[in-house]
Amino acid sequence: AMFWYTMHYARKLKSSAFKADAWHHRSDALSSIGALIGIIGARHGFPVLDQIAGIIICIMILGVAVGIFRDAIEKMLDTSCDEEFEDNLRKFVLQFAEAEHQEIGIDLLRTRKFGEKIYVELEINADGDMRLQEAHDIAERIHDGIEKTYPDIKHVMIHVNPAGYQYDVQTKM
Repeated sequence: AMFWYTMHYARKLKSSAFKADAWHHRSDALSSIGALIGIIGARHGFPVLDQIAGIIICIMILGVAVGIFRDAIEKMLDTSCDEEFEDNLRKFVLQFAEAEHQEIGIDLLRTRKFGEKIYVELEINADGDMRLQEAHDIAERIHDGIEKTYPDIKHVMIHVNPAGYQYDVQTKM
């Protein structure tokens, strides 16, 4: 019960610490059950059950520890979001611009996860003859739309290029 209660709030708050605590509750319960099985087995002439239960519980705890460790490392290393998330974000930006009756393209989209939040770097292209204020307004509306639609995104940095601009990802020139 403590596992499910804590895990509920871990998901609701998107908290890795609560998630680790939930698994701690589950490992405590499993250890208690394993100890009970081992004691009952030993009392009924099967002392090997204690060792088997201990090994099984140890393997389960190690599996959970590896999962929590991977999650923590991923969050510390600023990894990118998965392709599906980036594709959805790309579609959102293009649909948003279309709804605003603006013809833009996407030159570059990069994401990185930092803890529970996501940072986005986006380069869009627009008509090179557009006034600077118009280009800025488009970028600002896209920025606000993304942050409103995707609550896990902490910040979006948008750069506007003139249409036809050749962007070399390797040299950034």
